[in-house]
Order: sequence, then structure tokens, then C-alpha cells
Amino acid sequence: MQKVYFDSAATTQVRPEVIDKMTLVLREDYGNPSSTHGFGRSAKNHIEQARKNIAKHLGVKASEIIFTSGGTEADNLALNSAVRDLGVKHIITSKIEHHAVLHTVQEIQSQTNISISYVNINLDGSVDYNHLEKLLVASSDKTLVSLMHVNNEVGTILDIDRVGNLCMEQEALFHSDMVQSIGHLDVNLSELQVDFTAVSAHKFHGPKGVGFAYIKKNSGLKPLIYGGEQERGYRGGTEGVHNIAGMDEALRLAYEHMVEEKAYISNIKQYFIDQLKERIDGVKFNANCCDLDHSTYTLINVCLPISQEKSGILLFQLDIKGIACSKGSACQSGSGKGSHVLTEILSEEDMLKPSIRFSFSKYNTKEEVDYVIGVLKEFIED
Repeated sequence: MQKVYFDSAATTQVRPEVIDKMTLVLREDYGNPSSTHGFGRSAKNHIEQARKNIAKHLGVKASEIIFTSGGTEADNLALNSAVRDLGVKHIITSKIEHHAVLHTVQEIQSQTNISISYVNINLDGSVDYNHLEKLLVASSDKTLVSLMHVNNEVGTILDIDRVGNLCMEQEALFHSDMVQSIGHLDVNLSELQVDFTAVSAHKFHGPKGVGFAYIKKNSGLKPLIYGGEQERGYRGGTEGVHNIAGMDEALRLAYEHMVEEKAYISNIKQYFIDQLKERIDGVKFNANCCDLDHSTYTLINVCLPISQEKSGILLFQLDIKGIACSKGSACQSGSGKGSHVLTEILSEEDMLKPSIRFSFSKYNTKEEVDYVIGVLKEFIED
């Protein structure tokens, strides 16, 4: 049976070079990075070198990079600390954010007196920027805007320059979850009016369980996790040296090969779109995921012309055929609920049909696309 992995928006295959780097660090540099002896200093060197390298890629200072367990922790750090430490009383976000943001904001509201405003979302998955401006202008409280750079389900790209400038004009803080963009798009944070970001290594062929937060210098944020002075006092706990070294290597390779890999993956995505249009009547592309100018090149989200009776077994049938993909995001796959993102942008009629996210990487081929299209066509026509 052929196996096809079209779920790279959930997690990516780790590059062999990254595995080699992590193995080397695990074998040779196993000291505690907080120890002052040679073994500790050697481990610490990996951490600080990684911090410098990552900061250089993003155009920021090394002191502004704080290593975390991943994007979810980085989101929590920024959101919780902004309310607790920076006097934020009003958060503006959207209903199509990752649950690492949505659930965190809702939990903060349940424990504090902050207010939440949800910016309108257009049917193509984009933010209504005029509504965002109105919300900012009308806010009399210290405000934080939290909007993701690339939507993890439908791939819509935020006009991050525009949002950052709006926030700056209204003296609001800006947090952006960049889990789906860092490592795939050439992002220079020094050119953006962004105060906080969240990044996960496993989205760009690095290891799971590690990521980082960008926290603009002199932000005033305090730790979310106490127990030590690691990470410049922002996060207690012994760092996972091998994971940080692996993330450093993964991001280095992502930037080194970004141009050719983007071109290759874009070609795979366009081929998938063309084949779906040609071979499956009635297929719809959710939001603007079929527009390569306004969505990420790494995924598509399609509404398939399948009856409600058959839709419940579609993912099961694809899995039997060796095809990995997602209905919604992986983080909510066990919830038993439909996609909160698609609920905001699809009609009631289309919500009754199955929508599937296929996401790609450098390891995919057009032959895999042909195989998946064939399986889908057979299932639909059966």
C-alpha cells in the first residue's frame, strides 16, 4: 500500500541533518546548561549560539528570543503576561485563531475583568481591516491585538504590516502567532510593528516540544513558569539543549533552501488544485486557499461533494489507503466538534459536507497527488 503524508501543517518530517545534529548533542554535550563546569558551558554554548542564529534570521536581538516548549506556551506567555504585567484590559482577536490563543483569551477573561472584541472575518478568511481599525479607535483601555500571521486551517495570510501600523497608531500592543509562517516565509521582525510572536520548530522540519517566543526588548513581561533564572529570567526550567540545537539547524536549513523549496511546494499545491478542478466535479476551495498570492503555499482546504452519510467515514477510508490529512487542525481532532474556522466562513449547506486540509512539504511529489486524487474520485463515485 502506498503511503502519502499530506499533513505537514500538523507536523513536519524531521530533516536528516537535524536528527544528526540532535544526536551529536545528546551524545557529546549532555551537561546541564546552568552548570558552571566545562560540560555545562559546552551545553550552554549550543543554546546561546542557537539564540544568536535565530535572532539573525529574523532581524532581531538575541535577547529578544526566549525558548519555550512550543507555540502554545509562547502564546500563553505573551497573552497572560500582557494582561498581568502590562495593564492590558482589552484584547482584540478573531474567531478563527488557533485554540492556543482563543482558549487562552477566554480563560483570562474568566479570571479577570478584561473585555474581548472579535474582529469581523470576510468569507475569504481575511480580516476586515476597517472593522479592526474601528475597534482600535473606539477602545479607551490598554489594548492588545492578537491575530495569526498564517491561518493553520485555510492558509489565509494576514496583512501583518497593515495590522502592525494600525496598532502602532493607536498605541496598542500586537501579538501574532507565527507558527505557520516562520520557516516558510521570509519574515524580518525588525521591519514589523510586532511586540510578541510564537513559533514551533516542528512546523519547519525540526523536533517537537520546542519553540520560541519573540518578546520585544523592554516589554516588561514577567515569567509564566517560575523555578529558575533560565531564559534570561523569562522561563524557569532546564532547557532541552538537543531540541534547541535541532530547531536552530532546522531554521538554518529552512532559510538556506527557502526559495527553491517554496517554488517546489507551490508547484505541488498548484498541481493538486488543477487536478481537483479537472477530475472532481463540485469541489470547492475554502477561503482563498487556491489563490497562491493570498494564501500560504503549504496547504489547501477543500469542501468535497460527498453526502452527509458518507462524510463521516472519509478520513477513515483515506487512512486505510495510507493517506494522512486533516479535518480541521490536529489540535482539535479529538474534540468531536466541527472546525471553528470553517464555521465562520462556510454556508450551512457546505458545513454539512466534509472539508479536508491537505498540507505539503519538500518531501511530497506529484505522483502522490495523483494517487490521492484517484482515491478521492473512487470514494466519491462509489
